[in-house]
Amino acid sequence: MRILFDQGIPVPLRTLLHPHHVETVFEHNWGLCTNSEILNKAQQEGFDVFMTTDQNHGVCENASVQIIGIVVLSSTSWPKIQTATPAILRAIEDSSSGELTEVSIA
Repeated sequence: MRILFDQGIPVPLRTLLHPHHVETVFEHNWGLCTNSEILNKAQQEGFDVFMTTDQNHGVCENASVQIIGIVVLSSTSWPKIQTATPAILRAIEDSSSGELTEVSIA
């Protein structure tokens, strides 16, 4: 699967998501785009999943009209995210059909 990380996702997570292919908003120079613009670009570029930590942006409100899966992580803490990798991988698989999946990270 092809995954796009929003700016709040720790980039080292990409190495734990093998065999998925991960790219970042920063790598695509989309950092100044609005959330809806990022989602539209991601869909046009063929991404399967958009991963973010931003729980308050409009992407959640409009998830039902998206064809890209959305995974929302509840934390930006790298040590906590590392321990939640199995749950994150499950969320990626569950969100592949356009579903919005939230991962609660304690």
